[in-house]
Amino acid sequence: MSVSRKTNAGLFITFEGVEGCGKSTQSRLLKAQMDALGVPSIVTYEPGFTPLGEEITRLLKWKDEVPISPLSELLLFNASRAQLVAEVVKPALMKGTTVICDRYADSTVAYQGYGRQLDLALVTQANTIGTLGLVPDRTFFLDIPVEKGMERKLGDKPDRFESETIEFHRRVREGFLSLARSGPERWTVIDGLLPAAAISEMIWKNVNELLAGGSGGTC
Repeated sequence: MSVSRKTNAGLFITFEGVEGCGKSTQSRLLKAQMDALGVPSIVTYEPGFTPLGEEITRLLKWKDEVPISPLSELLLFNASRAQLVAEVVKPALMKGTTVICDRYADSTVAYQGYGRQLDLALVTQANTIGTLGLVPDRTFFLDIPVEKGMERKLGDKPDRFESETIEFHRRVREGFLSLARSGPERWTVIDGLLPAAAISEMIWKNVNELLAGGSGGTC
C-alpha cells in the first residue's frame, strides 16, 4: 500500500538502545520497507558516516591507547554529529528524503550523561550545538536488559564502550528510559526481545502513520 505526503519535507527517524538491542537491524528493515513502496530514504549512523565522522569514530571507539576524558567524548561525538547533520541529514530532509539514523543525540545523553555521569545540562547544551537544532520526528527505543544485549555481542571484538562495566550499561539504559518517559510524543518504546519481524511490523505501522500525516524534520 502506498503512502501520501502532505509536505515535501522528509521524515527524520532515529533508533536508540543499549548495545546489542537490534537497532541496526531494524534500521535496515525499515529502509527495505521504504524502498518497496518507492519512498526515498537513506540510513545513516552515529558516530561516523562522513569522512570526518569516521576519523572521529576510530578515536572514540578503537584507539584504546589514547586517553579520552568524558568531556572530550561529549565534544567529539558532537563534532561528528554536526558534520553529519550539515553534510547529509539536513540536505536529504530538504529534498524530501526520509533519514533513518542509527543513534543520534539521545545516545549522547544516555552514554555521556548517564553512563559517564556528566552534568546533563552541559550535555544538552553541547547536543543543541551539535544537532544544529534538528530534532527527530520519531525515536524508536528498543529496550532490552543489558545482559541480554551483551550476550548478543559475544564473539565480536568489543569497542571502548562495549568494554565498559555492566553498571555503566545499566545507567545508560536508565538514561534512555528516562528520556522516553519525558518525551512520549516523540519516543516509541518497543520490547527488543520480541522477534525481529514483529518489531519491524510495529515500527512500520508507526512510520506509515507519520508518512501519511505529513510530518517533517523539525529544525
